[in-house]
Amino acid sequence: MSYRPVISIVDDDAFVRQATENLLQSLGFGVATFASAEAFLESGLADETSCLIADLQMPGLTGLDLQKRLIESGKRMPIIFITAFFSEGVRKQALDGGAFGFLGKPFGDESLLECLNKALAEPRCPSLRRTAI
Repeated sequence: MSYRPVISIVDDDAFVRQATENLLQSLGFGVATFASAEAFLESGLADETSCLIADLQMPGLTGLDLQKRLIESGKRMPIIFITAFFSEGVRKQALDGGAFGFLGKPFGDESLLECLNKALAEPRCPSLRRTAI
């Protein structure tokens, strides 16, 4: 049995979710997608997630709110934030909160994959967060 990382994508934009999911699946990653931070938190998949790709600005809980809730619940996975509303102050806040990456939309596939590969190599990305394929 082989194992592959599970990447969770949280973005209220269906097009971004689908395009990112298609890219990652084509590269052999396990992918779970969610239209909101609340849906991700309610899914119970946080413990199975090797890396989280999350939009920064969403209705309801924002990406930063999601990051805070995960930290408060003891779940520490690499987070890559993506946003169409880049702000150096928010970028600093996200990275200071432990985010691994911060990409402005639109971002290239190569930029995302480079960030993702580095995140998956991080010690805070435990090998236990894998799913059987």
